Amino acid sequence: MASQQDLIAEYETTGTLSALPLGHFIDGVFSQPSHNRTMESFDPGKGAAFARFTAGTSEDVDAAVVSSRKAFETVWRDKAPVERARILTKTAELILANLDLLAVVESLDSGKPLQEALGDVRGAARTFEYYAGACDKLQGDSFPLAGDYIGYSIHEPVGVTAHIIPWNFPISTAARGFAPALAAGCTVVAKPAEQTPFTALLLAKILSDAGLPDGVCNVVTGTGVDTGAPLTQHPGVDHITFTGSVQTGKAVMKAAADDVTRVVLELGGKSPVVVLADCDKEQALNGIMGAIFENAGQICSAGSRLVIEKSIHVEFVSALVKRTKALKIGHGLSQPELGPVNSAEHLEKIAGFIDRAKDRGAKIAVGGNVTTDPATGKGWFFEPTIVDAVPAKDELSQEEIFGPVLTVQVADDADHALELANDCQYGLVAGIYTSNFAKAHQLARKIDAGQIYINEYFAGGIEVPFGGNKKSGFGREKGIEGLKSYCKTKSIAAKIS
Repeated sequence: MASQQDLIAEYETTGTLSALPLGHFIDGVFSQPSHNRTMESFDPGKGAAFARFTAGTSEDVDAAVVSSRKAFETVWRDKAPVERARILTKTAELILANLDLLAVVESLDSGKPLQEALGDVRGAARTFEYYAGACDKLQGDSFPLAGDYIGYSIHEPVGVTAHIIPWNFPISTAARGFAPALAAGCTVVAKPAEQTPFTALLLAKILSDAGLPDGVCNVVTGTGVDTGAPLTQHPGVDHITFTGSVQTGKAVMKAAADDVTRVVLELGGKSPVVVLADCDKEQALNGIMGAIFENAGQICSAGSRLVIEKSIHVEFVSALVKRTKALKIGHGLSQPELGPVNSAEHLEKIAGFIDRAKDRGAKIAVGGNVTTDPATGKGWFFEPTIVDAVPAKDELSQEEIFGPVLTVQVADDADHALELANDCQYGLVAGIYTSNFAKAHQLARKIDAGQIYINEYFAGGIEVPFGGNKKSGFGREKGIEGLKSYCKTKSIAAKIS
């Protein structure tokens, strides 16, 4: 198996990787459909294509759904939970065995720094490990009925599940959907983002190598129009897990309504990080830098709003600016502190937000410009940016930029910070930095968000349920709550005398 260094050397020499799959993964094999349509996949760090992949059609989607329906009804639904657990455990082991390949591919396809991609792959392995342990522990309840009755419930798999995977965390999001669905006894049809198709395909092959029966996990690649929409509209799909924009999420909900298909939607955020004057400032500075600049800010749960108490505002932002100026920018494989954004289109969107802010007279404390890799002059990069003292109703405080842009909002006190934190259409996560534990939990109770981090941003892991309120969507992934998303409860009551 090629090492990380060998893979990077191959890419630098050939401009591609020989291990990249071509074709959809259906019925346990990679297969190129008869239409033979392909698309380019781009390396954001160079702004150039490095591979091709299959551009699917609605016919390909139908083949994948039919395959998964057959596998659900004849093989997987009735597979003993302990056998499912063994396959998921083996999958976790094989993910780690393929760590270098998966991480290099993820870095090339998404643009993220290699060290972050390595963390994502390890996290994917942990996800399968976690849900492997849950397979044979998904149990129902008994009901306290009268003595001549017995009542109990069981959890049944919902059926064929569709997974629309975003481009910012391809393998992480695939794993957090695939693993609980498979653990519950469901089958999977996945459509990765057209910008980042490869690790979902490789993950499906790994599952097959781990012993997953053919058809239980199928992956179809292509555009949202040609494959994503047909998948969410397919009458053979029983559940949809979607991660993406509010606009597309609404379209998914409308499509699901026609067949009353279940949905879990994770639609992004504009998450506040509340920093109070009594915080550990070094801890808060470290947390905020990671919250907004990891993956170039392209994270649904990024801490993109700093809500800071007025008495420490100037000093704190000055320290943030100093750290931001020192960030090393570069191609993902060079392991920079800040990588590129995923596409030319997305770079233009980010720049549009900042150009409009400049026109309004916004105070750009640092950054604010399109740039390139200093080593090559190539790629889709945006300078790490901080915009200071932004009004609550400004679009920088209300809209998801999805880039390395931190909006600073100044609060008079903790009560005002709470007001600012909740004054937003999104409610995915929030961060709180304070040395007063009682105050932290009071704020955590009152902030309208699906998950709260206290004194460490991105705290927790696969064990902690994740999902949003308001326009951040509904339903939960991760944890046991995520497993239950792929179950339907059946209640049984019987007269026994």
